[in-house]
Amino acid sequence: MMLEQLLAALATWILGIISSMHYAGIVLLMAIESACIPLPSEIIMPFAGFLVSKGEMTLFGIALAGAIGCVVGSIPAYYVGMFGGRPLAERFGKYVLISKDDLDMADRWFKNHGEIIIFIARLLPAVRTFIAFPAGVARMNMMKFIIYTFVGSFIWCWVLGYAGMKTGEHWESLGKYFHEFHYVIIAAGVIFVVWYVRRHFKSKH
Repeated sequence: MMLEQLLAALATWILGIISSMHYAGIVLLMAIESACIPLPSEIIMPFAGFLVSKGEMTLFGIALAGAIGCVVGSIPAYYVGMFGGRPLAERFGKYVLISKDDLDMADRWFKNHGEIIIFIARLLPAVRTFIAFPAGVARMNMMKFIIYTFVGSFIWCWVLGYAGMKTGEHWESLGKYFHEFHYVIIAAGVIFVVWYVRRHFKSKH
């Protein structure tokens, strides 16, 4: 019950920001969401889409504002990972089964496949909120990081905004579908953790 009240209060705050600030509010909220703070874009963009259906904003405008916000919020998270993430991971990673070899492997992945990793991550609920930090830890090329963050985020914001525009006053009904998709992300994460732990102990033996 407490969680439901908290989410309701959060949703009310989000709606108030967008209603009063319009495009600037979307930039602000999506920047927060991309700075490793789990502010639900599944509320932000569908409501903005609803305002598009009322003629208060345009679909392209809200998608652009959302993408700009994502880039703005991702840059600080990237630099936190770049300057603080690797030393902390090397010092304390062993306590969560992260070795220097694992960090080197992540560096290689982001160096060779960073564009597609960032692009896909920006299209996934939950994952998109935190992807900037590991990109910074791996010191992915900043220009590529910004470009693919913008492109992936624009598509994400456009799709959510379009869905909100089409559902109109019932835009909040979209939340349950994205909530169900979160379970898919969590299940995939659990599978990855199990695989990672098994791989770690096999390599030690």
